[in-house]
Amino acid sequence: MFTNVEHIGIAVKDLQAANEVYQQLLRVAPYKQEEVASEQVLTSFFQVNQTKIELLQATGPDSAIARFIDKKGEGIHHLAFEVSDIEEEMNRLRAAGFILLNETPKRGADNKLVCFVHPKSAQGVLIELCQEITSTAKE
Repeated sequence: MFTNVEHIGIAVKDLQAANEVYQQLLRVAPYKQEEVASEQVLTSFFQVNQTKIELLQATGPDSAIARFIDKKGEGIHHLAFEVSDIEEEMNRLRAAGFILLNETPKRGADNKLVCFVHPKSAQGVLIELCQEITSTAKE
């Protein structure tokens, strides 16, 4: 079950410069920065009340973020939704005809298991499913 919008992902060319812009804009500092080597990205997370913003900078020219910026420029990359059971949601969406970009959930940033839904399945928007990694969540 979808429980809420988990975060909005924004592709940026320069994470430090974007951090400064968003820190001024939102009047808060990022609460977390981390590298997700498997996705070739550096991430930075901001939180204002219940809303999270994830800035993403490519660490390699072949990463999805680098390709996105080359094609579309900086901007909103994806919408992420928190789900209570990622595998159940993946099975439900697959059965409903959605195209998933991952066969199984994988480790993402901010202590989450993630799966992406192809933009062709969601009117041009890349959707990320996120489930908090707990001792009961399967990695």
